[in-house]
Amino acid sequence: MNRVLNENEVVLENVNLHLCHLGTKMNCCGLLTAQKEPVPLKSVEVEVEVRDHVATVVSTLNYENKEDKPLEAVFVFPLPGDAAVCHFSAKIGQTEIVAEVKEKQEAREEYDDALSSGRQAFLLEESDQSPDIFSMSVGSLPPGESASIRLEYVTELAVQADEGLRFCLPAVLNPRYQPRGSEGNPVQVTSVPASLVPYSLSFSARVSSARPVSKVESNCPLDPLQYLNTEQTQATVKLSAGHKFDRDVELLIYYKDAHQPTAVVEAGQASAKPGTLMGDPVVMLSLYPEFAQAVMSSVASCGEFVFLLDRSGSMQGERMKSARDTLLLLLKSLPMGCYFNIISFGDSYEHIFPKSVEYSQQTMEEALKKVEEMEADLGGTEILEPLKHIYSQRCISNQPRQVFVFTDGEVTNTKKVINLVKKNSGSHRCFSFGIGEGASSALISGLAKEGGGHAQFITGTDRMQPKVMQSLRFALQPAVEDISVKWDLPRGVSVTVLSPPITALFQGQRSLVYAQLTGQSSKAAEGCVTVKYSLAGQPSKNKLNFSLKPAEDTGLTVHRLAAQTLIRSLEMEEREHSGEGDGGVKKKVVELSVQSGVSSAFTAFIAVNKGDGEAIQGPLVRRNVPTPMQFQCMMLCESDDFCNAAPCSFDLDDYEEDEGGSEDDEDDYENRFGPGLRGCALGMRNDVAKPKQPPRDPLLQLVSLQKASGCWVLDPALAAALGKTSEEVEKPKPSGVKQDVWATILALIWLHGFKMDAQEEWDLLAMKAVSWLRTQNAPGVTECVEAGNTLLGCKVPKNVLGL
Repeated sequence: MNRVLNENEVVLENVNLHLCHLGTKMNCCGLLTAQKEPVPLKSVEVEVEVRDHVATVVSTLNYENKEDKPLEAVFVFPLPGDAAVCHFSAKIGQTEIVAEVKEKQEAREEYDDALSSGRQAFLLEESDQSPDIFSMSVGSLPPGESASIRLEYVTELAVQADEGLRFCLPAVLNPRYQPRGSEGNPVQVTSVPASLVPYSLSFSARVSSARPVSKVESNCPLDPLQYLNTEQTQATVKLSAGHKFDRDVELLIYYKDAHQPTAVVEAGQASAKPGTLMGDPVVMLSLYPEFAQAVMSSVASCGEFVFLLDRSGSMQGERMKSARDTLLLLLKSLPMGCYFNIISFGDSYEHIFPKSVEYSQQTMEEALKKVEEMEADLGGTEILEPLKHIYSQRCISNQPRQVFVFTDGEVTNTKKVINLVKKNSGSHRCFSFGIGEGASSALISGLAKEGGGHAQFITGTDRMQPKVMQSLRFALQPAVEDISVKWDLPRGVSVTVLSPPITALFQGQRSLVYAQLTGQSSKAAEGCVTVKYSLAGQPSKNKLNFSLKPAEDTGLTVHRLAAQTLIRSLEMEEREHSGEGDGGVKKKVVELSVQSGVSSAFTAFIAVNKGDGEAIQGPLVRRNVPTPMQFQCMMLCESDDFCNAAPCSFDLDDYEEDEGGSEDDEDDYENRFGPGLRGCALGMRNDVAKPKQPPRDPLLQLVSLQKASGCWVLDPALAAALGKTSEEVEKPKPSGVKQDVWATILALIWLHGFKMDAQEEWDLLAMKAVSWLRTQNAPGVTECVEAGNTLLGCKVPKNVLGL
């Protein structure tokens, strides 16, 4: 069956939705099941406590059973991929039941047994396929009963290109593509149009730091920032009422003089046994390496750059256009002498060249021609096979391989993909880009973490280009090698490092190290950690002294993050050696998860109400709580193309029959499902002429004319890009100056004069142009700069151009 969805429509699994509207024969409104029964989740309240670069998130989900039968409510929802889920409890009336962490199968059996005996039970577990999807089951909720479910997790905040810290509350969960032949069941997602989510969201955040909070920005409307003290080191912010669930809630937090190296020591749990992770102090090191300016300004002239682009159906529209524009900038910014290839994927994969080719004018033009023709027309999201193809290619001598992955990240085999990248991490670096709402944070962050690269998320109105060009800068910088961490601690204190070894360091990017401290020392004692590495052949080191005195009021946040880090490392080890050994690694994960109270792939939270109340009578009715999901307007192929993401049970024709609608109801469809859905649903069954493409952005127009060597040619196309006629551009050229030298200087002046707000997008290709000019030893450069400024109406000094 063909399915037509727009950006506000979603696929519903397990429960057929029936959308009632006012004025029909049924006296009902809002979202109901096919049996005209209400969904039991009523509201979600989220409170976030941000301390420096760590967030503690408390979510309260309020359920109410308004039916006349006992219910089991099941809610599948997204969480950040690196979240350490550390608390799960339920409050029914005045009774609070706190869940315990147990081995997953044991927890499931205990849950089933409780429901069979008429007791209330609550289960929270991580998806087997991806660590950023969780399932919550609320069992045996009697008629008229309410329950409040409290979920708590801690997470680290990623550093952005502009030094902001990014917090994301995932609200959108798109169905995950399951590749053909995959083992296991697909993640069962019950989803609805974002505008019709039947529960409300309230969100507030409290931010505190040793340094002042300069600002907090968001992709969602916020109430004004409120400072809590005169030093402005504490502040609160709230999400404005009426959140539509059409996007993840993203906060960007900025501190003054941020990102200094720090060490936080947290005391162990008093009730835990000394010598264990939870019983000993744990230190969290935040390292921000600073590299020499001479190294930072240099750009490698070698490397193999493989760009892996998602062309599945969900990339259609603005996402695909932005990806094409980004590839233009990337290809123009590559250095002469490197190698490159572009591979695109969907159900299958296509490459522009059978293997990576040397970068030249000819190969660049051939690649750009193919890029211009690319559409989101390859079906599903089979990312594993193209990655295997890349790794099967022999590496080119003295050309370090760099893989750039662009995807909206909706797959079920996340763990397999990340395992493959880790297995090949010795031969490449992987830079990943999550595009759009609902991109899997586990996939995008995992690719970069295991591939020694850097992850970026592009959501809402974000421009893809500056973030991608920042990662290209990282890729073009010399790789940091021979990284080691040396500890110097007082006598009687030993250290056990809990984090995996640091494999990548980038300028301005944080590296976190967790370590367990065992033994006794005086409260005034200090420790020292030294990070040594080699950069561009030069040995370097960063040193950090820190007090061993535990910080106050951190609770067990650092311990839980440390436990999560160790758990994820052990899970990776278990997957790498699956089927081998005696299961000792899995056993170690379960023990650590139970001891720390942090969930894992092999454990789950289980709570059973063991009070003296009467057993709940009657068969349970299952209700799947819907999750918001966003999609581009598109045809999602035949049933096997969008895999085994379950069949769409949402049909426009059914709406017409059930509600007595007609072909005249197009306005009603648009009001309900977003502008143009009805036209999309009907029109895509016919041949529709493509709309005329808008004119290209002036910056991209100029960039598209640059040659692979870095120069521009003096021709009518350049004149048009500069907003001049050919005669106006040619006439002021100083005598004796070659045309391509004059054209290149004009292009540089235009970039500096008119596009400084987008400098991070064109900086690398401008550096390439300056390098080309230097090789020309051209006379009259000063005269060219003066004449070019006069022609273009600019005042850009020669030294600013880098000449």
